[in-house]
Formats: sequence, C-alpha cells, structure tokens
Amino acid sequence: MFLIFDPVYWLLAILGYLVMFALASTVAPKVAGRVAGKFSLYTSMFLLLVLILGMSAGIIYLILAVTEVYIDFYALIIFLVAINVLIYLLSPYIINMSYGAKKSEELQRLVNEVSAMLRVKAPKAVVVHSPPNAFAYGNFLTGKFVAVSDTLINMLSRDELMAVIGHEIGHHKHKDNLFMLLLGLLPSIIFYLGYMLIRSSAGDRRGGQLAIVGIVAVIVSFVIQVLVLAFSRLREYFADTEGVFVAGKEAMQRSLAKIHYFYYRYPSVRAEIAESRFRTLFIYAIVNAVAEPLTRMDVERLKKEKVSPIQEFMSTHPPIPKRLVFIDNLKF
Repeated sequence: MFLIFDPVYWLLAILGYLVMFALASTVAPKVAGRVAGKFSLYTSMFLLLVLILGMSAGIIYLILAVTEVYIDFYALIIFLVAINVLIYLLSPYIINMSYGAKKSEELQRLVNEVSAMLRVKAPKAVVVHSPPNAFAYGNFLTGKFVAVSDTLINMLSRDELMAVIGHEIGHHKHKDNLFMLLLGLLPSIIFYLGYMLIRSSAGDRRGGQLAIVGIVAVIVSFVIQVLVLAFSRLREYFADTEGVFVAGKEAMQRSLAKIHYFYYRYPSVRAEIAESRFRTLFIYAIVNAVAEPLTRMDVERLKKEKVSPIQEFMSTHPPIPKRLVFIDNLKF
C-alpha cells in the first residue's frame, strides 16, 4: 500500500507535526532560555547527543520488547538505512547537476589556503549558480566539495569569503554530513516503527497495547526530530568557530550580515529558498529578523533583532542575529 493513500499515515503525520509545533512554540524556547549560557558549546553538543541517543534507544527497546521482536521491524530498519545511504552516495551527483557546479582555479587557491590554515586536506572548490550561498557536501566516492555561489563571490570581500569557506570546511573537518545523516535516521526509524505497530494492532490480540506504544513512538519521533534540529544548529555554531579562526570575528560577522541583508532586500528569493528541496544546504536560516547592515552600527543593531522562536526551532541553521552574538563571545 502506498503511504500517500493511507489515512492512518496522514493522521499520524499531522499528530506529529502538531506536537513538533507545540514544542517549538512553547516548551523549547523556555528550556533554551533557562539553559542558555550555562554550558559551553562542546558540553551542549555532548548533552544533546546523549539525550537524542538515549531517547531513541529507550523507545526502540520498548517497541521491540512489546512486539517480541518482529523480524519485519528489522527489515524496515535495514530498508530505511539503505535508502538514506543511497541518497548520501548519490546526492553529490544530484547537487552538481542541479546547480551546474564548475571548477574554479581561483576559488580552489583560496580553499587551499584556508584548508592549510585549518590543517585539513583541501576539498574540491566549485562555483554554483544560485542566490548567495555556500555549502559543503560529498562522500568517499566523489570526494569532498566546497561550493560557493557566483553571487556570493561577487558580494563578499576576500577576508569575508575566507570566513565563509572556513565555515564550510569546518563542516568537513567535523564530519557533519555523515553525523547528521546518522542522527536523521533515528526519528524516521522510530516513526515508521510506530506506524507499523498501529497498522498491525487491528489483527492482534494485544491490539490496544500495540496501538498505544505505536502512538507514543510516533510522538517521540517528532520530539527527537526537534532535538536533531537543535543539534544541527549547534554544529553550525561549531563550524562558525572555524570561519572565525581563519579570518577573524569581524569578517565572519560581516559575511553573515551581508547575506542576511540580501535576502531581506529580495523577499522573492527568500521565498524561493524556503520552498526549495535543497534549502538545508543554505548557510542562511530563513527567520523573521529584518535589518539592513551596511556599517558596524548596523551589524550591532542586527545582533539585537528578535527572531521567531517557532521558525528558529524548526530550522537546521541558527538565526543570523544569534550567530553574530555567538561569534562575539568566542574565545581561542
């Protein structure tokens, strides 16, 4: 049966998104407000990772214990892992074709310089045609890439461009692509395990018990998804530290501010990105914060802009104002 035609699937998806929205709009901002500044970036990443893995292991153990380990569940896990690994392997080819990625000797020299500063092997540098953006991608088959859009190259000064490249090479250095692929599997696996439990409950003598555990699993899968998004935002801050190390705080902040300014000057482009299937590749997080940074005073004003907590907690990237404040507080 195709899931798109299954009302149970859609009801569970709607339930999950309602839970996710409620967490992002109420619980998450309060928790973030209470723990903000109490832990270092490294400690925050460690604690969040332990929470994600702990919750995932706990709910999967509960599912397998209640169902007495149906072999179909193992087949489902293997299937989901295989699909995501296949996407991981094919995505560099898809990205290169979709963006018309082209090698650039000039950009490669800059990438080589930044890589030497960060003491890592230089990835392949490519120029893509898109709104201002830069991203890291690749795998062991294709090699590692750093892509910078032609519009961003024209927009930034040399030191600002080095800061952005440092950020992207930081993702490779921290193995974020593989890290997030593995973590992103957990909510998907738990959701579909819960879905299978609910579907199979109708013909089982323990139907009520299976249905309850299935619904709990679906809800937990969306809670874990919120946590995975939070972890992704922490990895973005982590990558920012590499950009600051390469080019300094001001260059990193100016580059982010210029990107922010561009997207609020051209809202149609911002809307296009928000609807793109490649939106997670964009260095810019689409959140409600409006400013026009042209001078240092404008950058300072941008740091104080309020952002929508709902949009922030549903995004893979932190909002620019928070990234600027984070960079201010960096110490090496």
